[in-house]
Amino acid sequence: MGLLNLKSRQTTNGLYAEGNGTHAESEERPVISIRDITKSYVMGTETLQVLKGISLDIQRGEFVSIMGPSGSGKSTLMNILGALDQPTSGEYFLDGQDIARLSPAALAQIRNRKIGFVFQNFNLLKRTSALRQVELPLIYANARDRRARAKAALTSVGLEQRLDHLPSELSGGQQQRVAIARALVTNPSIILADEPTGNLDSRSGTEVMQIFQRLNQEQGITTIFVTHDPWIARHTKRVVLIRDGRIVADQPVTRPLIAGQDQRPSEAQELQAVLNEAYFNGKAEEYT
Repeated sequence: MGLLNLKSRQTTNGLYAEGNGTHAESEERPVISIRDITKSYVMGTETLQVLKGISLDIQRGEFVSIMGPSGSGKSTLMNILGALDQPTSGEYFLDGQDIARLSPAALAQIRNRKIGFVFQNFNLLKRTSALRQVELPLIYANARDRRARAKAALTSVGLEQRLDHLPSELSGGQQQRVAIARALVTNPSIILADEPTGNLDSRSGTEVMQIFQRLNQEQGITTIFVTHDPWIARHTKRVVLIRDGRIVADQPVTRPLIAGQDQRPSEAQELQAVLNEAYFNGKAEEYT
């Protein structure tokens, strides 16, 4: 399955692609840098602190999983990373831009041009073809060559024969591939995926994971998964564990699994493998 060369300003079919991405910029600066991020919600007379001083750097080209149980704060952190919500305090720099200083209109532009979103529920329009779904971000960005770029993105995820199909005419795995193509088409700085295989069967989930691994390995696209699934996390190259609003471990995955080559073990074995890899291999002071 061929992949669209997103690093280049020219697509694989020879069409010029507008320069929304920043892949040619200095690789020394983190694509994401957050410092002492907190997030609190006022509920009547009570204040609920969800994030409690999160600091994290993600370098260009990394493939990272953010893991944690329900209520750990990982979804809140995802919303902040995706510029969907603002922290109560702390700093967030995306590609060197201070997100807190941007207007709502500028934040919308950031979401359109710099962040590609992939959601568990696909978020496709029911009466809209696959091709048109992928064109939508380009329409909002007033981009050129929209149809050609959307076709190239769909071809890159193996859907060149499904351009005119509605979501109801596609399998779950195919719908998620449309969502991936839609995320890629603006040449974003990062792909932010929230439980991207959560609603898929095992085979479709493997196919989707293979696409993400190819995009990261061949195109160097910075990819961040937010997941509770240890098996999915072990396919990435770094695992950040969050508990009670704090990072309790941050470790590389020394031997990432290759999608389609390994059989899924029991849930207990999966969790133990991630804990051994990302949690217990750290320094003692990381867990206090």
